Amino acid sequence: MMESQKYAIVDLETTGHSFAGGDRIIQIAIVIMKDWYIERTFTTFIHPEKSIPLFIQGLTNITDEDVASAKPFAAYGQTIYDLLQDAVFVAHNADFDLAFLQAELRKAGLPAWQGKKLDTVELAKIVFPMALSYKLGDLAQELHIPLEQAHRADDDAKATAQLLKACWEELKALPQATIEQLHKRSFQLKSDISHLLFAALHLKRSTVKEQQGFIYAYQLAIKQPPAIQSKTVTDSIYPKTRKEKLALLQKEIPTFEERPQQFQMMDIIWHSFHDKQEAMIEASTGIGKTLAYLLPAFYYAKHSGKKIGISTYTSNLLDQLLYEELVKLEQITGERVRVAVLKGMQNYIDIGRFAKILKVDDESYDETLAIAQVITWLAKTETGDLNELNMSGGGQLFLEKIRKLKWQKVQQFDFYSYAIEQSQHADILMTNHAMLLADLVRQEQLFDNVGGWIIDEAHQFIQAAVQQDEKVFSYTAWKYLFGRIGTPGEDQLFDKLQHIAMETGRVPRQLLKKTAQNFQRLVTAFDYVMHTLIEQLQHILRQSHRHEAKQAVMLTELTIDVQRCTQLSTFMQNWIDSAEQVLYMFYEHQEEISIAQQYILDEWQYWIHEFKIKVAEWDELFVLRQADYFAWFELDKRSIPGSLQLMKKPLQVTASIERLFVPMRQQAAIVWTSGTLTVPNNERFIADQIGIAADVPIHRLQASSSYYQGARCFIVTDMPDIQAVSQHDYIEEMAYAITRIVRTTEGRCFVLFTSQDMLRKTVLLIQETKLLDDYMLFAQGVTAGSRMRLLKSFQKFSHSVLFGTNSFWEGVDVPGDGLAAVIVVRLPFSAPNEPTFKAKSQMLQAQGYNAFTELALPEATLRFKQGFGRLIRSSTDSGAFIILDRRIDTKSYGKEFLSALPPISIQKLSLEHMVQALGNWYNNRHE
Repeated sequence: MMESQKYAIVDLETTGHSFAGGDRIIQIAIVIMKDWYIERTFTTFIHPEKSIPLFIQGLTNITDEDVASAKPFAAYGQTIYDLLQDAVFVAHNADFDLAFLQAELRKAGLPAWQGKKLDTVELAKIVFPMALSYKLGDLAQELHIPLEQAHRADDDAKATAQLLKACWEELKALPQATIEQLHKRSFQLKSDISHLLFAALHLKRSTVKEQQGFIYAYQLAIKQPPAIQSKTVTDSIYPKTRKEKLALLQKEIPTFEERPQQFQMMDIIWHSFHDKQEAMIEASTGIGKTLAYLLPAFYYAKHSGKKIGISTYTSNLLDQLLYEELVKLEQITGERVRVAVLKGMQNYIDIGRFAKILKVDDESYDETLAIAQVITWLAKTETGDLNELNMSGGGQLFLEKIRKLKWQKVQQFDFYSYAIEQSQHADILMTNHAMLLADLVRQEQLFDNVGGWIIDEAHQFIQAAVQQDEKVFSYTAWKYLFGRIGTPGEDQLFDKLQHIAMETGRVPRQLLKKTAQNFQRLVTAFDYVMHTLIEQLQHILRQSHRHEAKQAVMLTELTIDVQRCTQLSTFMQNWIDSAEQVLYMFYEHQEEISIAQQYILDEWQYWIHEFKIKVAEWDELFVLRQADYFAWFELDKRSIPGSLQLMKKPLQVTASIERLFVPMRQQAAIVWTSGTLTVPNNERFIADQIGIAADVPIHRLQASSSYYQGARCFIVTDMPDIQAVSQHDYIEEMAYAITRIVRTTEGRCFVLFTSQDMLRKTVLLIQETKLLDDYMLFAQGVTAGSRMRLLKSFQKFSHSVLFGTNSFWEGVDVPGDGLAAVIVVRLPFSAPNEPTFKAKSQMLQAQGYNAFTELALPEATLRFKQGFGRLIRSSTDSGAFIILDRRIDTKSYGKEFLSALPPISIQKLSLEHMVQALGNWYNNRHE
């Protein structure tokens, strides 16, 4: 049988990444696997003939002592070479291990190893396209593969062998159509996965039977989603009294702790639904907000036969609701809860479009890998939501090609249509704020027959409405667009289209020539407008002597040649018209078009669609200057024009939010809830921006003071005044204070800045002093990766510190012991020159208001509250909230920040005494 192939699974630990640069192997492990069983294991330390760098010792736990009695590679070379004979070479990131090993073999005077190689990173990406990460440790955790000590060759090689076996088991379980499609593409991959797919196919074909539970369309196997069941009205009764609630909850959850505020919230929501009233509920962490709204929502839906809508801001909250909280709800009620999740159309795959791409062999490696991932994913997904896929950069670009852009009834299966149908039969309909706001411009309203709405993370509804209405112009995105079409002779899409036009004789030469001329005119006009803008921007930056690399310049500071911009808009429309005419000429004829030609036409149509979006964007940004919007340029002085972006945002979104909720208010209840809805002395700061009537009550539910008994607040009284010292001295003091605190709590600290520049300088200074060299430092804007990636990395290491700016505080969750302290370097006021803040301040001042009390202070206080909210996520949590900004003690507004905190112990101490008190408390807190 084919699968009795011999596999040699190899892992190396080395002194660094470059053999040519003098790095050497310090440990090797080889696991020999045949018939999916481990036959033998070879592992040994190797003397690198140099000392092992400290960070490698830290990573691998292999010291100079460990390798002291080992021999150099040459002593083991022949044994290793013999083990690899007649085997497929397998490694997690095989290119690295194989290249390094080949170099060592060559140095030892042995011939290069020859044979097939298989990379388990590439294989896992295809077989587990929804995995959170493809690092060996993360995959091992997700697949329950034992891995005692990561970055040790012996343990890593055993884990990689188990991973290879898990991939094989997963492959065998896939439907035949999926394996066939994967096999067809596997020859373009980097490692020899094809033989494995062929073996799986051989097994499948011998069992003959077509697998059940799949829809077979477009030569693809798509997992059959669960059948949609009609909604049932039951006589389930909402537990109105405290006694009834306790009986219900304790029956299924014996450990359930009663929280009076949770029951209070349930009742407020139940009555709001019943009376079709609107309410606002500020529910602090610790009262069990999610269950408090799910329980009455479920009973009301069952009782009334209408669905309840729940909208959140972040998709990870949607997932948390779906997988954790709803399971709990079903357990409590003993009933099946029909839930539907509805996101924006572009989140879903357009299977028809994907199937067309499959018929063309014109792919880069990134595309081939992405296609393979999508093929497997279609056999596993129940939602068709592209966000489930974990893809690298090139794969992300590919996803843009297969998003659903327009909705029409399709003959074959479609996930978006399924999601809409499912939402019509649900008890609870879950969506996000962006999707809800999109209902304003959607042709057919999707959110009818909703008996009540719960808007969770309600303070973020304002942000979602701004994003819905914001426009972004990116210089590189436009240049990319032009590059995809190309001018004659550039061998881009226009040349390919011209070629098939000539082949079929369907388009007059004159029209093609006119299309090319229109395009050239457009590109020239664009370059001219950009050139004049960039000259003005550079002049402004020279005059202002701004030092930071990243800059923001308000659009009002520039002179825009509206006539030129309007002309460019006309040129673009002319090109779109002639490009569409070319397309029309192709479709006018009845004869068949070949698959390859059809693909080019689809591409042409797709880019015309993109240009239509761009022309509307251009007009809104440069031609129609609206008073209720503000706009600014963002750029990096080190890369002009590449970094150039223009952002445009509405000054107020109250009117558009009100427009959305007017029809809803007439027929259903609306409950707004969040952990932060109010600020001291300005209770309706958020309510007014959302446009909620003054007579709608705000219920403030705070967890009992015992919930916060693990929290302490320290104010450091002897920090310098930023006005009185140089920036360098100030940063030096901050860096010193931060390192003292981090060492006292042994890491697990969040450090909050208000300026990216100060954050960067502080982190660089800490790195230079080497005072925290034994800690992992992750810094927003300095360490590569998204916000979620930084957070995950921070959580992985116990000795770690995460530095972030204001934006980091939204929706960041580190449960349990993951967070020991939050350090507030500066009170979280917006920087005065931050464009959004600047524009809103100017508007308020023009209307005669005080921008500090009406905007700056309430915004900063909200962020401050959210910052504290990161610290205590359960009644067993403990943590220190440390404020290094002396203004909280010396300025009159300081007490507003402190009154925004729950009732906790607040101590004002010098740095020296604070570190002492922190150490004492920290060491005794679990006793």
